[in-house]
Amino acid sequence: MKKDFLDKQKQKLEQTKQALERGLSNFAAKDPQLKHDWDTIYPNYSRGTENEGLEAEADEVEEYERSLPIEYNLEIKLRNINIALEKIKKGMGYGICEKCQQEIPEQRLEACPEARFCMKCQNK
Repeated sequence: MKKDFLDKQKQKLEQTKQALERGLSNFAAKDPQLKHDWDTIYPNYSRGTENEGLEAEADEVEEYERSLPIEYNLEIKLRNINIALEKIKKGMGYGICEKCQQEIPEQRLEACPEARFCMKCQNK
């Protein structure tokens, strides 16, 4: 793979990584125990009267439940970006399908720089 293409991909990956981490930090915190793991923060609204307290608690649960799958999806994308960056750093494996070991077309990598599989293997 050409060096200028790899440099461009690395820059894209780094920018996307920073954006994902900023987005995650709005509702999740890095897990100090597990590298590259994030935990959704349970919202804590201030309490009012008893009825308002129950309503606020229900809102907290609803917001937390909505945030969990978003965190999971962003975390998976971030993990794949970190894998791609590590492959580029080591100078081996980036742009090679992890299943069939064939080269992933540049068009796919331009659209999805963190792709770990060619389209054929991705759809299996």
